[in-house]
Amino acid sequence: MTPLSILDLSLIRETGSAADALSDSRLLAQKAEMLGFQRYWVAEHHGMPGIASAATSVVIGALAAATSRIRVGAGGIMLPNHAPLVIAEQFGTLDALYPGRIDLGLGRAPGSDQRTLRALRRNREGAERFPQEVLELMAYFAGDDSQTGILATPGAGADIPIWLLGSSLFSAELAAALGLPFAFASHFAPQMMEEAIALYREGFRPSSRLAAAHVMLAMNIVAADTHEEADYLATSRRLYMAALRQGTPGRFPHPVAVQNLPWGPEISRQFDEVLSTSFVGTVDDVAAGLSHYVERHRPDEIMMALPIYDLAPRLHALDLAREAARRAGLG
Repeated sequence: MTPLSILDLSLIRETGSAADALSDSRLLAQKAEMLGFQRYWVAEHHGMPGIASAATSVVIGALAAATSRIRVGAGGIMLPNHAPLVIAEQFGTLDALYPGRIDLGLGRAPGSDQRTLRALRRNREGAERFPQEVLELMAYFAGDDSQTGILATPGAGADIPIWLLGSSLFSAELAAALGLPFAFASHFAPQMMEEAIALYREGFRPSSRLAAAHVMLAMNIVAADTHEEADYLATSRRLYMAALRQGTPGRFPHPVAVQNLPWGPEISRQFDEVLSTSFVGTVDDVAAGLSHYVERHRPDEIMMALPIYDLAPRLHALDLAREAARRAGLG
């Protein structure tokens, strides 16, 4: 069976607040645990008016406290923004509080613009040092102070799965070389997915952490009881993506009638290409999409994002997504 997990950006609604978004995340995590999902991940983004998970390790702690079994983690921590020692201590602390339940996914992008990056007190060269900083972080968890002379406390000896995340080929190659599991951000950047997966699987070197290549693929699910309702709910993400592309990120927008989207069919077709790993529709539609997707790409795990405006239809979509996966023979 293919494990199923949830990716949550703690979206701040147009008419909501960060407190509302984080409360929604807590309720979604509890529901995901009840439905048997494997993991619940939140992502680090900074300077984004529509995302409440900037202090990612703090959010992970709150979600882990609100649940009892589901693994909770970062999808991911943008390592160029942080000293590896700080991440070792933060996640070592989380592991001490919630042993056996914490995941750490690492990304190379800053998750912000250059002005915000400077405000984080890091520099642009951080991304270039990503491989060395991943190794440094792994050494802290291993309790190896031979290079730095520093023992991370908490952190040393913590048994925390480390994933590399990516939307291009760089992290696929690095994950293969280090023998780490790889999660591809196909939910927003599917263009290089097939090449990255192939590169990772072909180049994978077994390690003490992982014996065989392990791929997680992300997707968007907007499920509802009717096609019309699903299409309506899916307009929120289209509007949100359009604002990001125009350099004007805002809060997550309320859905609108499809015919009222502020662009024509040609732009909609361009969005369809970008959102090719989005499944919008009824349970049967989503089940058919999942079945075809898994047969074609053979992921070891699937991570679902549910970019839906209001909490009630989002919780309902979670139920429908779980049923769709069951009908597709997953999870």
